[in-house]
Amino acid sequence: MSIEYYRKKIIDLRADLKKEKEAKKKDNERFAGYIKNARSTSDKASLRKRKIDAAASHDRRIEQLKYSIESAKESLARERERAKRK
Repeated sequence: MSIEYYRKKIIDLRADLKKEKEAKKKDNERFAGYIKNARSTSDKASLRKRKIDAAASHDRRIEQLKYSIESAKESLARERERAKRK
C-alpha cells in the first residue's frame, strides 16, 4: 500500500473515533432521560442495564478504533522505511 493510503486511513479512523465518542455521549444522555422519566423501579433497573451495555459496546468500539489507528501508524512507518530504501 502507499503512504497516502495510510495517511487517509488514519484520518478516517480518527474521524470514526470522534463520531463514536459523540455517539456514546448522546446515548448516555438519552438513557439518562429515559431513566429519569421511567415510572417503575423495574423499568429504571432495566434501562440502567441497557445504558451500561450500550456504554460498554461504545467502549469496545473505541478501543478497536484506537488499535486500528496504532496499527495504521505502524504500517505507515514501515512504508516510509521501504520508500527510503528504494
